[in-house]
Order: sequence, then structure tokens, then C-alpha cells
Amino acid sequence: MSSAPTILFVCVHNAGRSQMAAGFARALSGGTVTVLSGGSEPGTAINPVAIEAMREAGIDISTAVPQLLRTDDVQAADAVITMGCGDACPVFPGKRYEDWELEDPAGQGIETVRRVRDDIEQRVRRLLADLDVIA
Repeated sequence: MSSAPTILFVCVHNAGRSQMAAGFARALSGGTVTVLSGGSEPGTAINPVAIEAMREAGIDISTAVPQLLRTDDVQAADAVITMGCGDACPVFPGKRYEDWELEDPAGQGIETVRRVRDDIEQRVRRLLADLDVIA
């Protein structure tokens, strides 16, 4: 990819999966990608267990705030990664879309959230490699 890509991570509440993915994308790319995230029905706060699991991985997402998915963000993104938001995400031609089937960490204990976190990390690493951001 010739210029730094913009990646949009979307889940229903924008409080767990998409925030963990955004945190990994920022950290693993060294800040070289633009990272957006949103939710079709944003929650009021980031899942505290997701914050704890990410802190264990050395990434702080505690200051993140759930955001409403905006059509402008979808238009700006080179890659749109959805996580269980169904048809709520608008589709524009020429964009890369992936739907990641991930367990919802809402209401889950730390062991489950760690598994989800580790799955997300591997998927983000593959995505960044596919986008020629990391080797």
C-alpha cells in the first residue's frame, strides 16, 4: 500500500472487541495507520474486563469512549472490519470488508476475554501484514 491505510473496526457496542482491535492496530503499526472504531448501538463505557485484558498485553484502552458508527468513517476507511454488527454497517464499493466472527466479551470473565483478545491480536497482525504495514 502506497500510503498509510485507514482501518475501521465496528461492533455493536464499540465497548469490547472493536476497541481491543483498535488498540492492537495502533500499537502493532507503531501509529502508522489511521484507526477508527464505532458501534451500531454504542455502549456507555468500555468493558472493564477488556481494559484489564488489554492492560495485561501492555496496551491501555482505558481512555477510549464508545462511538456511534458514522457513514463518513466507513467512506474514509480502506478496510472495514465488522464484528457481529450484522447489516448495520453501510457498504461502499471499492472497500475491503471482513467480518470477524468473535465471541462477545460482554459479561464474560477474564479467561474468556483473554481468549478473545488473543484471537483479535492474531487477526490484526494478519490484517496489518496483508496491508503491508508490518512484516
